[in-house]
Amino acid sequence: MPFQCNAGPAATFQYNRRPPPAPRRPRPRYNWNWNWNWKRSLRCLPHCSSFVCSVCLFLPKDTARREILPLPPRAHTVYVTDDAALVLVEWRGLSGGSIRPFGSQPLRRVFKMVHHITDEAAANEPSITTQTHSCDPSPAPHVYKVGYPPQRNLATEFTETLRETFFHDNPLRQYKGQPGLTRFMMGLQFLFPVVGWVRNYSFNKFKSDLIAGLTIASLCIPQDIGYSKLANLEPQYGLYSSFVPPLIYAAMGSSRDIAIGPVAVVSLLIGSLLQNEVDHVKNKEEYMRLAFTATFFAGITQAALGFLRLGFLIEFLSHAAIVGFMGGAAITIALQQLKYVLGIANFTRKTDIVSVMKSVWSSVHHGWNWQTIVIGTSFLAFLLLAKYIGKKNKKLFWVPAIAPIISVILATFFVYITRADKQGVQIVKFIEKGINPSSAHKIFFTGPFVLKGFKIGVVCGIVGLTEAVAIGRTFAAIKDYQLDGNKEMVALGTMNIVGSMTSCYVTTGSFSRSAVNFMAGCKTPVSNVVMSLVVLLTLLVITPLFKYTPNAILGSIIISAVVSLVDYEAAILIWKVDKLDFIACMGAFFGVVFVSVEIGLLIAVGISFAKILLQVTRPRTSLLGNLPGTTIYRNTSQYPEAKLVPGVVIVRVDSAIYFSNSNYVRERILRWLTDEEDKAKAAGLTKINFLIVEMSPVIDIDTSGIHSLEDLYKNLQKREIQLILSNPGSIVIEKLQASKLTEHIGSSNIFLAVSDAVRFCKTKSMQEP
Repeated sequence: MPFQCNAGPAATFQYNRRPPPAPRRPRPRYNWNWNWNWKRSLRCLPHCSSFVCSVCLFLPKDTARREILPLPPRAHTVYVTDDAALVLVEWRGLSGGSIRPFGSQPLRRVFKMVHHITDEAAANEPSITTQTHSCDPSPAPHVYKVGYPPQRNLATEFTETLRETFFHDNPLRQYKGQPGLTRFMMGLQFLFPVVGWVRNYSFNKFKSDLIAGLTIASLCIPQDIGYSKLANLEPQYGLYSSFVPPLIYAAMGSSRDIAIGPVAVVSLLIGSLLQNEVDHVKNKEEYMRLAFTATFFAGITQAALGFLRLGFLIEFLSHAAIVGFMGGAAITIALQQLKYVLGIANFTRKTDIVSVMKSVWSSVHHGWNWQTIVIGTSFLAFLLLAKYIGKKNKKLFWVPAIAPIISVILATFFVYITRADKQGVQIVKFIEKGINPSSAHKIFFTGPFVLKGFKIGVVCGIVGLTEAVAIGRTFAAIKDYQLDGNKEMVALGTMNIVGSMTSCYVTTGSFSRSAVNFMAGCKTPVSNVVMSLVVLLTLLVITPLFKYTPNAILGSIIISAVVSLVDYEAAILIWKVDKLDFIACMGAFFGVVFVSVEIGLLIAVGISFAKILLQVTRPRTSLLGNLPGTTIYRNTSQYPEAKLVPGVVIVRVDSAIYFSNSNYVRERILRWLTDEEDKAKAAGLTKINFLIVEMSPVIDIDTSGIHSLEDLYKNLQKREIQLILSNPGSIVIEKLQASKLTEHIGSSNIFLAVSDAVRFCKTKSMQEP
């Protein structure tokens, strides 16, 4: 006859001698050892208003096995052994912990426990059938509370903040535990990396560096002569700038691949800025002195940024702005070379495209020289073809590297034998012979030109620094070695300080030469030393041979060199990735092309700052929903399948909360809440009773942000909505605790995870009438 137990109105147990149906697939069969203590093996875990039951069965090898098998919410048949049935009956007697008496709460789901036994036991085994309601079978997880960081005194907090700001890479860790002499040698190696790599230098490395040095020397000599014209300086100053600075960098620089020398963009920039202050034709001496002064302050700026570890300041010039600025500068430089390629004597000093094109077309009938045009265009085509060959076949990298010097030799020989200079072809005429003279006495340290030189030097120094660090990091990533940005700044600054005292103007890493240096297989900075020695030989011996070198070939070399600076592929990628970045890119590009180089640079910096301010003052917020079958909550815009929790609004703030955005964050959260209340009311859903603010991305908060949260809390109280915070970081929770906002909100309303907060909201909603 049926056996009944006081387990609620829906539970009825009855014995049935019929064996269970055979499963579709054969299951493993075990001989169970039922000598186990059921009071220890049977556990009932509370989850909301339901229970989850699990039974530990012992295998023949004394291995425990636990099975919790939740079934759909409908009546099911449970097959157990006689012993297990007795256990269910005796469940009433369990006590202790959070387990309720058996009869006080009915089970709302059936749990199926299948015991694999022998055929003989299965044939004689009884079955028990029970019908109940359903509930969530998952056990209640342990809920962690949000941790409060230990209190720190002001000195400790200030020291840690200072360390993270300026010494995040912990540069002194390698000196710990080292004897005095070792520390001295390590410090010397830090300032002069040559001390480290020279000990492992070998003849095989020297052969690679020798080839690379000779290759970039053949490229740099004609480029230096042309770039000095961009800066409105005599040709020898370009060669001077490729002699001393590379030697300084070889001793202090940490990049193995950067080739040092004048570059097109900085040459154009310093020439344009100097021309605005002093006329290079009427006041040649003052112009040259101001150039050395600007170079000195450019070096001071670079070295100071490195020593003070302020290199992060150059990051404010975004990649998109640099791409646009470089592209615009390349177009401007190429347009400036038209006066050499076309043989125009009277050319505008303005750099914008409108003025340049007006100057070009106004002199088309009487200013162009056909012999110059033939020389310029033919060799330009040759240089572009050589560059195309080197790009298509990496093994022929040397073709575009030696093409400029070959062009100079052929063009010079052609002008010399034809005496084309007498037919209107403009030539270099004279390059002063000899090594760099001292220029320390020519630097302005007093007078009105000091401030002008300082302003020009800071601008040129930062632009040159940005280009060099970007080039160095690119090749360091390819060769898989670390590049210390602050150390690079010190090296670049030192070489420009020394260069300003040895008749050099601002130098930095050249991308075209560095690429050739890399392709030629350089191993160490010795390739810069080889290039410097070749330039020295040129200054001592070969400079008179450049007398008949036509300006047209120098213009063609510069045009072919700056073509690669127009990175249209990067611009297309920027458009696809970030439209705001594309606006910055195009703003810098058109500013340089249509106005001037300095205006384009100002636009680039301004748009970069505007983007930062926009992201800081208008941070993103998102509405979160639950991904079905998980306890994960994600942005409903990114995951449309995420389900909103009835009666709960979950909003995530994706930024720090500062004075600049605190009001916006509060208003945006309230707007999310109002929108969801309107939707719930229109659909007849549960009233919104809880607002959960997910604060994982909130890395910091200031007093304005705390006041904003207080205002939000008061606003929600008036609307009878509970504010709940989820996963505030250590800095945030520390400040909330110091402001006593945690006492107003309540520590019980601050959770470590959104899932914990949602579970709390559901429980509280069920408890309310």
